[in-house]
Amino acid sequence: MLRIHFIQHWFNLADEACEEALYDIPSLRRFARIDLGCESVPDATTMLNFRHLLEEHKLDEKLFAEVGRVLQTRGVKLNSGTIVDATLIAAPSSTKNEQKARDPEMHQTCKGKQWHFGMKLHIGVDSQSGLAHSAVVTAANVHDKHPLPQLLHGQEQRVYGDSAYASQKELIHSKAPNARDFTNKRTRRADQVDEVARRKNRNKSKIRARVEHVFGVVKRLWGFTKVRYRGPGEERQSRLRRAGAGERVPVPNAADGTGTPVMGQKRANRPLL
Repeated sequence: MLRIHFIQHWFNLADEACEEALYDIPSLRRFARIDLGCESVPDATTMLNFRHLLEEHKLDEKLFAEVGRVLQTRGVKLNSGTIVDATLIAAPSSTKNEQKARDPEMHQTCKGKQWHFGMKLHIGVDSQSGLAHSAVVTAANVHDKHPLPQLLHGQEQRVYGDSAYASQKELIHSKAPNARDFTNKRTRRADQVDEVARRKNRNKSKIRARVEHVFGVVKRLWGFTKVRYRGPGEERQSRLRRAGAGERVPVPNAADGTGTPVMGQKRANRPLL
């Protein structure tokens, strides 16, 4: 069931669509280790109940931690630097639904003179390996700096981030006392541009840009630019899995069905439609 659960998220499949795909595509059946000569494909209700089981026992953090442990035993180690960043995940702002209201746990925020409604995914990524070792989900109106201590593992020597994390040395040292602040600094003051700080920011951004690779996989390759379910508690589980999987999960090959899942994601209860 866990392999089927991974397939649903990697290929953006609803329960019914996943059931049909497993019947139609031999490579997916091989990956899920299903032999139609001996057993049938789990139906959509079974997949739904499995997600509810994972949510009920709050296994998202345990799975995330276990995957990190497995990766480290296989030679993927956390080094002395962490890159932190956040991205917005859109949610429907319409009130044309059964409750006649927006999701009360989502909020709006303004970014670049444009308003967004939804949630925010914060991640911490190893500066050398690109491994996402921590993830936090909040409403969209929560400032990037607030979950900062939760994104650090405590052994950092350097912390990278954009200008939203500038001047947060106390927050950084509260979790990683030996870490140096390598976040980008604001370069414009009183209509004057500090060219020295600007060059330093450019050099830092060459390393900081690695965090965008995780977002690129999760949002562009897998298409998770919008929430699927109501409430950050439910969506958090899937976002946590996707964040961690963004750089390190081999997806089953369409030709031969190979690939060993070492990080997964899960959806939870209520679909928006």
